[in-house]
Amino acid sequence: MPNTESAKKRVRQSAKSNARNLWRKRRIKNDTGDFLKAVASGDAAAAEKEMRKAARTLDKIAATGTIHKNTAARRKSRMAAKVSALKKK
Repeated sequence: MPNTESAKKRVRQSAKSNARNLWRKRRIKNDTGDFLKAVASGDAAAAEKEMRKAARTLDKIAATGTIHKNTAARRKSRMAAKVSALKKK
């Protein structure tokens, strides 16, 4: 248990920050899941639309520091590769 005022404040701040980061990560998972469903359905147009939405979310969340910028870039790259492969079929 925190004893000092500053330690108590730090606990409050950490809880708030943790909740915010979990919410942001959940948004990424939801948008990525929608993208994967569109890819699984085989609809290239829908997959591209969902990829744009997910990429936007990744960029916004990477800008806050919740995930690293390179992680966002890697995920966007993999999504683009899937869309590209889907278009070639």
